[in-house]
Amino acid sequence: MPAPAPTPTDRKFLGRLSLPERRFVADALRAETVGGVLLLVAAIAAMVWANTPLSASYETVRNFHIGPAALGLDLSIQHWAADGLLAIFFFVAGIELKRELVAGELRDPKAAALPVIAAICGMAVPALVYTVINVIGDGSTQGWAVPTATDIAFALAVLAVIGTSLPSALRAFLLTLAVVDDLFAILIIAVFFTSDLNFAALGGAFVGLGIFWLLLRKGVRGWYIYVPLALTIWGLMYNSGIHATIAGVAMGLMLRCTRREGEEHSPGEHIEHLVRPISAGLAVPLFALFSAGVGITGKTIADISTNPVTLGVILGLVVGKTLGIFGGTWLAARFTRAELNSDLAWPDVFAVASLAGIGFTVSLLIGELAFEGDAALTEEVKAAVLIGSLTAAVLATILLKLRVRKYEALMADEDRDEDEDGIPDIYEEDNPAYHLRMAEIHERKAAEHRRRAELAGASRDDGDSPA
Repeated sequence: MPAPAPTPTDRKFLGRLSLPERRFVADALRAETVGGVLLLVAAIAAMVWANTPLSASYETVRNFHIGPAALGLDLSIQHWAADGLLAIFFFVAGIELKRELVAGELRDPKAAALPVIAAICGMAVPALVYTVINVIGDGSTQGWAVPTATDIAFALAVLAVIGTSLPSALRAFLLTLAVVDDLFAILIIAVFFTSDLNFAALGGAFVGLGIFWLLLRKGVRGWYIYVPLALTIWGLMYNSGIHATIAGVAMGLMLRCTRREGEEHSPGEHIEHLVRPISAGLAVPLFALFSAGVGITGKTIADISTNPVTLGVILGLVVGKTLGIFGGTWLAARFTRAELNSDLAWPDVFAVASLAGIGFTVSLLIGELAFEGDAALTEEVKAAVLIGSLTAAVLATILLKLRVRKYEALMADEDRDEDEDGIPDIYEEDNPAYHLRMAEIHERKAAEHRRRAELAGASRDDGDSPA
């Protein structure tokens, strides 16, 4: 009796990506990995700078004010990094989100359900862990959003440092998680960390965004038009009371990320290609340099280990993120009847979930916003973010190293291109021309081996002949 055909609801989870999607993910993560290594270097430099006799100069530099006071932009260097440079980071995040919604994993609601649920649980559970600890410990619940973010660049830097390559399906899952994570982080910043609104400035920002959108719709080109307009929108958004990074997200979402006939790249992909190096290589590392410099002393460690706020941040990142993403993924797969890719196992999902506990950039930003005005607690929260992210990185390293041989074998299968046509063989299994090329290659190899066999036989016969 033949096996029953799979029902329409049976789907593969972490299955093979399409070739264009695989190439896009590889390119995006390659750039993020380089940026992540720079981010790691900047964070280490900040820690060294803040914990040596030069610490006074560190405080002097990051608290140095510069900018036009008449425009409400007389800001410290640290403030410029958080509000200005991170707007570039969120601009790229907006483009990534737009692309995922119209051409990536999130365009199909059924396929999107699983990573979206996983990301939501990966933010809700850390917030719950933090809140429970602070309610029980009589701490402050203001920092509930600090452990909810994932830093994709830092996570990829960890992978680069430990020398572990994830199969493309796991890399795509991690990237999609980070994109959805960024979306909700943006919403959290916009909704919960908006100060008193200046409606005149906000109205001006919306007018600027409308002009930006109209110019894009009309196909107007020229950086000399868009860069001054973007800076104006950013300045107005900053003065409106809404966090200025929201301006970057809004402009990123307006870009077209679908290709038209004759286009090799959409405008969104082209601009992302130009701006991503600035974001990953300059903006985020500089933010880390002026935000991650926390003085670590015995007293600081003692305070962190007993303060429910900092304990909530650490456990939220390490425990909450891991259990939230893994639990959300497992439940979503169970109730949507999505079957896990047979090449992978649930421990692989758990390892990626633990890697998502690295919550550096956005966690530091939210920590600064949540405890603004309390410098001592802000520094302790930053230290907790660093400790939690480091702990998550170590845990993920151990779990991933346990499966490294399996990942190396899967990567070798994905990259194999025996016919050397530039397309991995795994994507050509249904192409008759591929099999004909492979038959020709094997026939040539077989003929060469027959020739060598004849030569070897003749040589042996000569050697056996009497002198």
